Amino acid sequence: MSVTTPQSQEQRTESGLLSTRPVWLVGILATLAGAVVTEAFALVARAAGVPMEAASPGATEAAEIPVGGFFGGVLFWSVAGIVLAVVLAHWAKQPARTFTVTTVALTALSLAGPAVAPHTATSTQIVLAASHVVAAAVVVPLLARRLSHVRR
Repeated sequence: MSVTTPQSQEQRTESGLLSTRPVWLVGILATLAGAVVTEAFALVARAAGVPMEAASPGATEAAEIPVGGFFGGVLFWSVAGIVLAVVLAHWAKQPARTFTVTTVALTALSLAGPAVAPHTATSTQIVLAASHVVAAAVVVPLLARRLSHVRR
């Protein structure tokens, strides 16, 4: 039987379980959560009749976005966010603030892609842009909260 002092119990409750885990691990868990939520969002849009076909700049026609495509996209792009978080945890004076400002700016910039996607229905462009925001709304706060517990 382990004995927990009131202070350690309070500290664990206040800071949360993830605050004591490595930044990279929190990043992986946040990414998986963001990927699941974003894919669920896309499945709801698909069920509502939004066509899941999009084209990259320069393409002559739209291609089907497969089921699981949003999940994979979040996994792929979140790798850069995890690397950024780990780097900031080691070298930034205010890692949580720097991470949040940077990732919010990058998320805003990412909205340009869906906006200019050729041969893509407007409803699909909206879902694509919203999915960027959905993924960021899950991943960024979890990593930022972890980074707020970095001590120098």
